[in-house]
Amino acid sequence: MFIYANRREKGFTLVELAIVLVIIGLILAGIIKGQELITNAKIKRTYNVQKEIAAAIYTYFDRYQFYPGDDPQAAAKFVNPAVTNGNGNALIAAGAASTAANFACAATGTEQCDLWAELRQSGILTGSGFTNPTHPYGGAIAVSYFNAPLAPVLLAHWIHFQNVPYDVCQLIDQQFDDGNLATLGGAATGTIRGTTNYMPATTGVFQLEFKL
Repeated sequence: MFIYANRREKGFTLVELAIVLVIIGLILAGIIKGQELITNAKIKRTYNVQKEIAAAIYTYFDRYQFYPGDDPQAAAKFVNPAVTNGNGNALIAAGAASTAANFACAATGTEQCDLWAELRQSGILTGSGFTNPTHPYGGAIAVSYFNAPLAPVLLAHWIHFQNVPYDVCQLIDQQFDDGNLATLGGAATGTIRGTTNYMPATTGVFQLEFKL
């Protein structure tokens, strides 16, 4: 005696496939949106870090009437580690000249390196020693009286951020400054600049400058 089974093998219907594709699309959209939120938060944090550095410098100035690093009485105030007195000329620089960023501070002797030790020993910034702090993209931070090189040049105190991705430079300039997209603009106007023009860039990292 033979018994016949009435079986139907069936795959996914078009409706089921459509539902699966919609679910996958929603998951991908969520991932992309999450990445976008993380990216935007990191950019905002980068901008806020320079504001915190600026606030720390002005707090020191309010307390001691000199910029950190430039303080001519610093050696008597701070001994762990010992620092070198600045010349008190109201410039965080070597003498009165434009001074390029030093991203590798390790010891006393220059105003922009003593600046970090003095801010930390005064309790305004956390940490210890002369080492430069870093920004969210991993590069070091420096502060100096500097002649921003792209025309029109501007000799002023700048907070320097080392090795910032090109697209982050562009977004920060657009969101928080003038965002000038002219061929020779952008990095050379406003209070956020670069030592080279990051606006037309499609790759690489740049030194980003924030006017103090």
